Amino acid sequence: MTDDRSSSSQGAGDVSAGDIRASHADRDEVVEILRDAAADGRLTAEELDDRLALALNARTFGELALLTRDLPVAPLPAPAPVPRAEPVRPGKDVVEINQRFGTLRRIGPWEVPRRLDIRMHGGDVKLDFTQAVISHATLDLDVYLSIGGDLIMVVRPGIVVATHELAVGVGDLKVRVPKPGWNEPVELRVNVSGRVRGGDVVVRYPRRTLGQWMRGESAL
Repeated sequence: MTDDRSSSSQGAGDVSAGDIRASHADRDEVVEILRDAAADGRLTAEELDDRLALALNARTFGELALLTRDLPVAPLPAPAPVPRAEPVRPGKDVVEINQRFGTLRRIGPWEVPRRLDIRMHGGDVKLDFTQAVISHATLDLDVYLSIGGDLIMVVRPGIVVATHELAVGVGDLKVRVPKPGWNEPVELRVNVSGRVRGGDVVVRYPRRTLGQWMRGESAL
């Protein structure tokens, strides 16, 4: 559910995110990522030199993304399930995540804080609220995604997503949930702010019909 029910493109026309021209700041960011990867032992000195040269001469987001694609970071684990017989403990007030490469996922019975700040460099973010443990009425979600990363939010009925304060630089904002009923109770309001520089933002239900969801049936 969301109170932003229109999909919009931010003036990119028919140009894909990977074909958008890179800026000096984009190149500098990838250079920093490559140097850190070499310091961690992921790249040899020769590989670092080759990739730095390519990064400094890259023209598009796609060319920059290729230089960091094979530098994985394991996704952060979800918290352990909360036993049904015990009361749910309140979630943290503020959680800050700063990650490079890979995909950041929050799935299963993860605890939703009051505020979640995400800085992702070179990867995607997926937040699945379908089994989330909700202890607060609102979540202030501030995100910054660079180098063509996507933000995907999977919600359930009773969760409202507001994206008025989110800037989508090149990609699309795709809201794929039905209009809520006037008397439908709101369990959680997610206020999204920040910037997604080159990817898409998607808000959707799980991969099953709304009727299946209301009957508690599993997705196919």
